[in-house]
Amino acid sequence: MEFNLKEGMAAQVEITVAQKDTAQAFGSGGVEVLATPMMIGLMERAALTAVDPHLPDGFATVGTHLNVKHMGATPVGMKAYAEAKLIKVEGKKLTFEITARDEEEKVGEGTHERYIIPLEKFIARAKEKGEK
Repeated sequence: MEFNLKEGMAAQVEITVAQKDTAQAFGSGGVEVLATPMMIGLMERAALTAVDPHLPDGFATVGTHLNVKHMGATPVGMKAYAEAKLIKVEGKKLTFEITARDEEEKVGEGTHERYIIPLEKFIARAKEKGEK
């Protein structure tokens, strides 16, 4: 099946960091700044936002690999942004360059891989696995 995705497709998403987004809330640290897991989730959301709306009905993407560096702290109340740019398409495997920024500086960077999946089949397999 042809998916019509092109290198260079990109998207940006943003949040205002809340207490629920902090390392302290996630249990990944004792400080009230944007948690690494939250930053990664924002990066993944940017990647799927860049491509999922362009897929045919019944298809979606799932994350399979991340290589990310968290380089700066973003305090509660500050906006955080993640951008993803599709840099490689290999059949159903998609590779993205991902970055995160806050209102002052770049706070994260890396690469992210996603795979295109048939949604119903994927959900059925997961459900079957859970029923075992």
